[in-house]
Order: sequence, then C-alpha cells, then structure tokens
Amino acid sequence: MKPKIKTLGGRQFWGDVHFFRDWRIQRKVQTQHYRLLDGKDRRYASGTFEDCLSELNKQRKIHDLQPMTGKAVVLLHGIMRSAKSFSPFRRELEKQGYLVFSVDYPSTQITIEQAASDLQQVLKSLEGIEQISLIGHSMGGLVIRAWFQDYKDNRVDKVIMLGTPNQGAEMAEALKNFLPFQWLLGQAGQQLATNAENSPRKLPAPTVPFGVIAGGRGENSNGYNPWLPGDDDGTVTIASAHLQGEADFLRLPCLHMFLMRDARVIEAAVRFLKTGQFTAEVQQ
Repeated sequence: MKPKIKTLGGRQFWGDVHFFRDWRIQRKVQTQHYRLLDGKDRRYASGTFEDCLSELNKQRKIHDLQPMTGKAVVLLHGIMRSAKSFSPFRRELEKQGYLVFSVDYPSTQITIEQAASDLQQVLKSLEGIEQISLIGHSMGGLVIRAWFQDYKDNRVDKVIMLGTPNQGAEMAEALKNFLPFQWLLGQAGQQLATNAENSPRKLPAPTVPFGVIAGGRGENSNGYNPWLPGDDDGTVTIASAHLQGEADFLRLPCLHMFLMRDARVIEAAVRFLKTGQFTAEVQQ
C-alpha cells in the first residue's frame, strides 16, 4: 500500500463531523470538501462525505476494527484552540476506560450554532456507544449549550464546562469593535460579548447534570486580570462561569489557558463523571 501523507493541520479550517474510534471524517469550512484521517492525521481519502465513508468502511475491514461499545467522552476545545489542547485530559480518560473523541472544529470561522450542528453529526456517528459525556473548555461549553437548544440524544448523561463564559465574556464585550479582534475571532468571538444580541446568557442550560470548573484566586480576590471585575482566571470571571442549575461548582487557582491541562482539573472532572460531584476537599 502506498504510504499516506500526514496532513499539515489547518485546524481552523477543518471540522470533525464523523468518528469511528481514532478515524475521523472532516469537512473544510470554505469548500464543504471532506477528508478521511486516521489517528495519526494521515489522509486516506478526500472528496464527498460518501467517498470518505466508503474508504472508512474499507479500512475497518482491513484493520479488523471492532464495533464501538461502552462509555464515551466527547471533548470540545475553546476558540482559537484545537483538539490537541486536550491531550493530557484524553490520556487520563482513556486510562479510566472511556472511549474519547477530541473534536476539532473551526472555531474562528463559524458560529456557535454551526459548531453545535457539527457536534450533532459527531454524536450521531458514535454508533454502539451506550453513554456519552460532554466536556467543553471555554467556548466549547457554549457549543454544548447550543447543542441542547436544538438537539437531543438520550445517551448524553453528564456535562462539564471548564472556564466557560456562561454569562458572556467581559473581555469580548470590551474588544468587540476592535478590528483585529473581529478578524482573529470571527463571528463566534462577537457572540461571546456580554451584551451581544445572541449572548451566551440566552442559551439553555444542559438538561442533564452538569458541573462547572473555573479558575480563580479565591474569595475576596481581584483575580488574575486587573481589568476584569472580581475573581477570574485571566480571561473569564467567576461570576460569568456560574450557570443556574449547576450540580456542582469548583474554583481552582489556574489560568484559563491551562484549565484543560491541569492535573487537579482532570482529577475533579473524572470524579464528576463517576459520581456527579467534584472533590469536596478542594472546593472553595
């Protein structure tokens, strides 16, 4: 067999829409062109979705890949990040016996609602999986909330949000008219503003048990960012991270950009997936 060439990335232009174990089909946002990648980002097919699905079915037979079963966790990164940002999280979840699907989506090129539509396609592809938990960092948590607005899957049992600006991001509100901000973060960046027409506040809360982990320096603290009101993780305030109906809330001394890689966060999230609660010993 001719060796497959590893892709160069382009993670802000391609989005995952279909998974089978480590294999995934992606769609390019500008052209609606599809490609099939293996777990090492090597391309096996390109063209239509049907072309890629056909090749995936061939590879399943070649490699004798068994149907998926058991419990899964779907990971959704924040704006301007990629699935790679969840690497430590993924490794620990796999050690715990979960099938883990770390989703790439072109966060700066599409709206939160469009990302939720792609998430629905991902969930539909997880045939054989009996239980699915969703974990989102920052804007990834808003994508999950937008999914609950328009879709339903009875297999989804728990949600965890890490540093998600559930009430909108004050920084996005301050910068929304700044042209470089608009260019870098696109439509979704505008949606993050606290007073946006389609503000995160208007999205529904998950209808399953959900927990929120936020970064901060503690009670009576000014947080990590002097430009934000109250305690914060440098990007998102504690006040914005809270969401009515949360089953548990945990504040840890961690910056926003490191929440999905912090060992304490990962440990607490695994505990929540198993028990519905974070570790009581470190709650503020």
